[in-house]
Amino acid sequence: MIDAVFILNLLIMAGAVLTAAYAVFSTRILSSVISLGATGAFIALEFILLHAPDVAIAEAAVGAVLTTTIFIIAVRKTTRKEDEEE
Repeated sequence: MIDAVFILNLLIMAGAVLTAAYAVFSTRILSSVISLGATGAFIALEFILLHAPDVAIAEAAVGAVLTTTIFIIAVRKTTRKEDEEE
């Protein structure tokens, strides 16, 4: 019999894989950065289910929040080559 924790683990890992794949194959940079943050959130949820709250807190802080914020700031401060030529 399949229990609820197994199904929840399966859904979280599927979400992590799908958001990571979207981050790789997306053509828009901001969408990739946001989906990378979502991947970090899914991984933090998985660490919670694996009874590792200290690792989950670190992953949520760094993987989902800090890295995403730094990437968004970097994307906003840079310009495309096409924008400079106009």
